[in-house]
Amino acid sequence: MSSAPDQVKGKAVRVPKYYRVKGEILALTAGSEPGSPIPTERELAERFATSRTTVRQAIAELVVDGRLERRQGRGTFVAQPKLMQVRPLTSFSQDLQSEGWRPGSVIIEVSGREATGEVPEKLGVAPGAPVHRVERLRTVDGRPIAHETAHIPGPLPDLEAELVARGSLYRTMSDAYGMEIATVEDVIETVLADPVEANLLDVDTGLPILLIHRTAWDAGGRVLEWTRSAFRGDRFRFVARHRVHGQGDRGDA
Repeated sequence: MSSAPDQVKGKAVRVPKYYRVKGEILALTAGSEPGSPIPTERELAERFATSRTTVRQAIAELVVDGRLERRQGRGTFVAQPKLMQVRPLTSFSQDLQSEGWRPGSVIIEVSGREATGEVPEKLGVAPGAPVHRVERLRTVDGRPIAHETAHIPGPLPDLEAELVARGSLYRTMSDAYGMEIATVEDVIETVLADPVEANLLDVDTGLPILLIHRTAWDAGGRVLEWTRSAFRGDRFRFVARHRVHGQGDRGDA
């Protein structure tokens, strides 16, 4: 594929043609309202005097970047701005409500069971101890944004009914069971969506997603939650804020 040189500190750098087309598409859609359709691949290829293959590659990257979105059988459209969630001490619902979004939740399963596999280690309970598994599809403005599976030490009588009544898992844990979360740790990595998760999140198989494992403790150090969350990488970004203690504690920035 042809490319053109750019100059970086006096050295020529070959920039792929699709990357330049990607910038042209961004410029073309700048200022467009979310949901606005973009021209077809053929029209863009003609506009930028390039091949449809090059245009297709540029669009694919813009979809992964969350700037465009494909709708099956309908075309490609300008995407909504990425949602922002500030971690770690607030909940999904609180974060998004503060940003002006309408969060929602679809319960897939709430079940009591014995702790098996890696759950005992993650929750700090004995194998076979009672735990609850809560699987939900998190939504924003009615569209899927995350697939979440939480494990909580039990027993927790009537958990599903309590969760339905309150909507928020953290509020339910606190109000109904006196489980107050004091500290959380999030481990974040990028993975590719498998067919099951892609179907739940309404994305293409293989699209990068943000995988987050959260562990939460109470003030006494007891683990209250271990959760696996898969967020759409094209629709979500996370912001971590930390306080630097002392003028000399700056590290190697």
